[in-house]
Amino acid sequence: MSSNSELQNLDLIDLLSERHSLVRGISERAWNSQSDIYISNSEWYIMARIYKKQPTISYITKNVEISRQAIHKFIKNLEAKGLVEINNVENNKKEKWIQLTAWGEGCYEKNEGLKAQLEKRIADQIGVEQVQVLKDILKLDWGI
Repeated sequence: MSSNSELQNLDLIDLLSERHSLVRGISERAWNSQSDIYISNSEWYIMARIYKKQPTISYITKNVEISRQAIHKFIKNLEAKGLVEINNVENNKKEKWIQLTAWGEGCYEKNEGLKAQLEKRIADQIGVEQVQVLKDILKLDWGI
């Protein structure tokens, strides 16, 4: 990770990228240090779209910023790890829906707890209000 002085000269796009890489790496290491199962960032991203829902695979491919082929590969990986189950949509031979298994939900919830701990560490460093302002800014419609 860049030192704080190196961050001073970066534009918005590169700052977002640097911070994203930093927190994703910390989050990934936190999970891997306490779990025997490796789950990639893309797999977590897909699991987040499935959590407490039963979307169709085509819905996921339309609403996730990953290629259709890659999504199918990640879903197969998640199924092989026992984290999701794939089911046929009634009266539709092509379409399938997906849901987290009980174990997949447990992993997802455990990882959410780890991310909450990281967010608290960040808030302890820069302030709860600053974290909330940052989250609010990121949630705004940027018109892009």
